[in-house]
Amino acid sequence: MGNVQFLLKQHVGGPCKPAVNAGDYVKKGTLIAEPAGLGANIFSSVYGTVESVDDQMIVVVPDKEQPEEYVKLEKMSSKLDMVKAAGLVGMGGAGFPTGVKLGTDLQGGYILVNAAECEPGLRHNMVQLETKELCEKTVRGVEYCMEISNAAKAIFAIKAKNEAAVKSLKEAIKDKPAMSIHLLPDIYPMGEERAVVRECLDILLEPDKLPSAAHANVCNVESVLRVAEAVEDCKPCFSKNMTVIGKLNGGNAPHVFMDVPIGTSVGDLIEKAGGIEGEYGEIIMGGAFTGQPTTLESPVTKTTGGIIVTVPFPDLHGAPVGLLVCACGGSEVRMRDLVAKMNGKVVSVTFCKQAVEVKPGAPRKCENPGNCPGQAERCLTMKKEGSEYILIGNCSDCSNTVMGSAPKLGLKVMHQTDHVCRTIGHKLYRHLTVSKTVEQTI
Repeated sequence: MGNVQFLLKQHVGGPCKPAVNAGDYVKKGTLIAEPAGLGANIFSSVYGTVESVDDQMIVVVPDKEQPEEYVKLEKMSSKLDMVKAAGLVGMGGAGFPTGVKLGTDLQGGYILVNAAECEPGLRHNMVQLETKELCEKTVRGVEYCMEISNAAKAIFAIKAKNEAAVKSLKEAIKDKPAMSIHLLPDIYPMGEERAVVRECLDILLEPDKLPSAAHANVCNVESVLRVAEAVEDCKPCFSKNMTVIGKLNGGNAPHVFMDVPIGTSVGDLIEKAGGIEGEYGEIIMGGAFTGQPTTLESPVTKTTGGIIVTVPFPDLHGAPVGLLVCACGGSEVRMRDLVAKMNGKVVSVTFCKQAVEVKPGAPRKCENPGNCPGQAERCLTMKKEGSEYILIGNCSDCSNTVMGSAPKLGLKVMHQTDHVCRTIGHKLYRHLTVSKTVEQTI
């Protein structure tokens, strides 16, 4: 293991303030940074010596020997205080402090457990639920969340295709009348929090509303496992479950690593998964839709779910490309980056007709995630503005509607996830071939 880097900003809110200095010795579970406002505590994930501290990160040189023992949190009578002290955040990508979220009184409402794991290729959430001990602990974590938030019921939102995880979950909650399972269709983005509320509660929230408006909290399935660790084991949050997949020696099957020390480098994890096989296109931290390009030196944070090594990009030889930017996929900046990597030229930028601005300068949000109308007008605009290709980042349903008009206009369609899907053997996002509904509550 190389040096371990702890970013001081790895969740919603401002950067944390360092609580250690260069030369200090830290243990697994030592508090090394605290929030200045909205945020969460950061703990060392290794035994070692602090090499440097600045306003961006803390770097620790790890010892060769790494004991399993960790510095435990002080036991408190309040479960909410334990969650806050543990530095828990949403571990599905957004990174909102869990202690703040669970502090909302749901007045007898719902804890909605997001187990959709929507991004293609990721598997760590399902491995968590398929593992009996971890599944049972996850259920206990949900019970703690219900108690803290004054929720009367809990619903696990999970895709019907994940039969082994569903079976394990059914067994774990069979004597829990307040808990149920809601089966989701295999389309993206069923894991978006307003989509979870809509699917589980049949309530469509406005784009600017939080789930609390429906007397609900949406919690990632790994986050509730970490809640149980904080309450039962007095364990700080210093590790992350992850999937590494892609153009790797040994094949493109997913490698699931549980309890990866936060601060581990991308390169170390890729080597643990077999190393990169030959030439590659890019390395993505996160998922195919919402992840960002990264480097081998970048560190894992509390919100890192996946690392994907992709096949090389095709060469468009300077061809004109139109962008159709969706609120559920990559930003315009990300899509421009992909066009540049394919040696294309952006000549037109349009937005999905449901992607609305909630606040000036903030990322757009979808009016109804996963249920999208036709995009013929956008396709026609890109055609008129000189596009030969169009790059879309749309959800499953919206991509399907694009395919109803773009080819008729002579436009060649690419999806921002194509290079990932081709790498891992996943079907390309074009025509929707599955139903948007399933047998729902069990």
